[in-house]
Amino acid sequence: MQFPNDDNGQLLTEIAAAGVDLSIMHQVDFYILFEQQNDAQKFVSEIEADSLVQSAALEKCKDTGVWEVVAHVKMVPEHTLLGQAEQYIESIANNFNGYGDGWGLMDAEDA
Repeated sequence: MQFPNDDNGQLLTEIAAAGVDLSIMHQVDFYILFEQQNDAQKFVSEIEADSLVQSAALEKCKDTGVWEVVAHVKMVPEHTLLGQAEQYIESIANNFNGYGDGWGLMDAEDA
């Protein structure tokens, strides 16, 4: 598979090279960071009400002290759609002083 030469394209290339079938549904985890717990909690309430996100989890990073929300989205990780979902989730997070910290892909069996 060929992907654009950007961060998401590089990560998708590595995932495909590892033998993951990117043409099927996977759980994609989008990571959003917050300095304040209250902002993170407001974001969780907002994002869980959105039809794109199936669920979200909030926890404090033991090493950095920042609050991390993981938004779980079930989707086919196609490059363009992945980028659009990432931008959309980050645009909501920005309203609550949050910022994106990338994404990860669950195994198809775990999705």
